Amino acid sequence: MAPVDGRNSDGKHFVYIVECSDDTYYTGYTTDVERRVDEHNDGTGAKYTRGRRPVELVHVESFGSQSEAMQREHAIKQLGRSAKGELAAAD
Repeated sequence: MAPVDGRNSDGKHFVYIVECSDDTYYTGYTTDVERRVDEHNDGTGAKYTRGRRPVELVHVESFGSQSEAMQREHAIKQLGRSAKGELAAAD
């Protein structure tokens, strides 16, 4: 799982973690990480992040299929805060 830049030029699917202004983490799926983080910060992203702006991208993983990415998103969402923090720190 190498760090990726989050731009989708070859059909990749991404799972990302952002850290919110209240020190919580939000995990999501997208095909364009830069656009999605901008949406979170503009208030047009997930309802969860709207009241917790600004958000900062702390972790990204890239997958070849939507199915793989969605499975990983679900797995990360099951993790506790400290485990998500470890993923963020590994980048």
